[in-house]
Amino acid sequence: MKIAILSRNENLYSTRRLKEAGEKLGHEVDIIDTLHCYMDISSSRPAVRFKGKALPYYDAIIPRIGASVTFYGTAVVRQFEMMGTFSVNESVAISRSRDKLRSMQLLSRKGIGMPRTGFARQPDRIDDLIKNVGGAPVVIKLLEGTQGIGVVLADTQKAAESIIEAFMGLNANILVQEYIKEAGGADIRCLVVGGKVVAAMKRQAAAGEFRSNLHRGGQASLVRLSPAERKTAIDAAKTMGLNMCGVDILRSNRGPVVMEVNSSPGLEGIEAATGKDVASMIVEFIVKNAKPNNTKTRGKG
Repeated sequence: MKIAILSRNENLYSTRRLKEAGEKLGHEVDIIDTLHCYMDISSSRPAVRFKGKALPYYDAIIPRIGASVTFYGTAVVRQFEMMGTFSVNESVAISRSRDKLRSMQLLSRKGIGMPRTGFARQPDRIDDLIKNVGGAPVVIKLLEGTQGIGVVLADTQKAAESIIEAFMGLNANILVQEYIKEAGGADIRCLVVGGKVVAAMKRQAAAGEFRSNLHRGGQASLVRLSPAERKTAIDAAKTMGLNMCGVDILRSNRGPVVMEVNSSPGLEGIEAATGKDVASMIVEFIVKNAKPNNTKTRGKG
């Protein structure tokens, strides 16, 4: 089987592991820089070109699309879908998960646990926006932020109002969410592949920090999931339409709540914490499912 990994950096841990796992299982695996691809859009023979020539046919692609290149990256994935190539995550699902507001609205519609959330651009009553999610302390997020960047904890009403006003002065779209104090600065990353949770780790924020991202000094450890947590992660992945993703969950007094669904989760932390070969599980999923034109969208949407 011929597999292409769409990644900006061939030296990233996740990219290297996926290539190693694919080759170990006997497949031919190429790494292609997403931004260096360009598209030949025609009604008869759509193609993706790279370094001056059309790419060969691939049975499957593994999109590792960074948040900063979502628009172009999903266009490239969509082009492969038009050519009949199987994608681990489809273009529409990646776009859906990258839109924090849309994600929250979809999760809400399906009744999946989530923090109380408000969305605003220029509200007339900031005090009501804060009150509506339970009052201070609140978490304020830039809609376009990633890896904990653009996420602020406001301890008091005054602090929350000041931060919201500052973001509004920058014409930024923001989410205001209730602060789940009982989580204790920890969350759970569930790695879902093919509708199953194949690995899970607890991420504990560093001292004095409320964001548990490993990029920000958080520590990862093995965790045992409850049936409710496992079901929440699977339901969230299904709602986003993602075959492979990381679902970030907080343990609240009312049960598990979803913070984010990540369509390109890193593998380094979770493989180290769990000792599981997640990369091989992803490749095995491809082998079972990669048939020509086996996509729901086929480039539409």
